[in-house]
Amino acid sequence: MTADILSRGAPRAVADVTEGLILASVEIAAPPERVFRALASEELTRWWGSADTYRVTKWTGDVRVGGSYRSEGVGADGKPFSVAGEFLEIDPPRKLVQTWRADWDAGARTTVIYRLEPSAIGTRLTVRHEGFAGRSESCQGHTEGWEHVLDWLAAHFRQAARS
Repeated sequence: MTADILSRGAPRAVADVTEGLILASVEIAAPPERVFRALASEELTRWWGSADTYRVTKWTGDVRVGGSYRSEGVGADGKPFSVAGEFLEIDPPRKLVQTWRADWDAGARTTVIYRLEPSAIGTRLTVRHEGFAGRSESCQGHTEGWEHVLDWLAAHFRQAARS
């Protein structure tokens, strides 16, 4: 699976269920520093989610290698959820690597790698989410989720540009 299968413009995510990984990508009209901050700060609560799916309502984190983070939210059905993990690599504004333990995924530990590259419109964000080997249903579900997440993030910056 290569980055060239990910389209420019609209968020796109693809899964390799055999390998247990997801690649997702989006172009965002903001500089890498701003996008990095939106991924690794309380700002995440301003954009991650929508009323018809789920919404992150709280984010806490110690953004340093070995530091932990936790996001909490509520689904459209009113059911609470959380995702927690630790930061494995931090290279602002180019790369952020963290573990991912979602309470709806039986506490399975996966790894999310965010790569941010300057682009003609601002930032090309590529997400690699790995650790789904043998769990194809979870891999597919997270793939759909990443398309939503990257769309919300891009919309967050489109709104900010209009303000």
